[in-house]
Amino acid sequence: MIRKEYKYSEITEKILGASFEVHKILGNGFQEVIYQRALAKEFSNWNLSFDREFEMPIFYKDEQIGTRRVDFLVDGVVLIELKAIIKLDDIHLNQVLNYLEVYNLEIGMLINFGSKSLEYKRLINAKYKLKTK
Repeated sequence: MIRKEYKYSEITEKILGASFEVHKILGNGFQEVIYQRALAKEFSNWNLSFDREFEMPIFYKDEQIGTRRVDFLVDGVVLIELKAIIKLDDIHLNQVLNYLEVYNLEIGMLINFGSKSLEYKRLINAKYKLKTK
């Protein structure tokens, strides 16, 4: 369980609750897109506001050089990357950390439905810069 003092803990607790429900019903062994579709239904059940396959720009030295779709962006503040693999590796953690940095988001979650038990990591962007107008 996520501690209440963590930033966006109410959102991330709902995300985990929805994820555990999907894993409980589907188990492991499906393609990532199946879990993504089921999770979208659960997010609605948990009253979470989300964008699925959300396209975000990638910048290099203040110039947009491309785009990348994140699996989910919840409440506009929590990035979610889904996997359906046997075991998470450092490369998957680095992928989420890189996304957080290039999108200037503070909190991300890596959720893996491919193992016997649901795996998840809550990640924080140490380089996050609060945008002020």
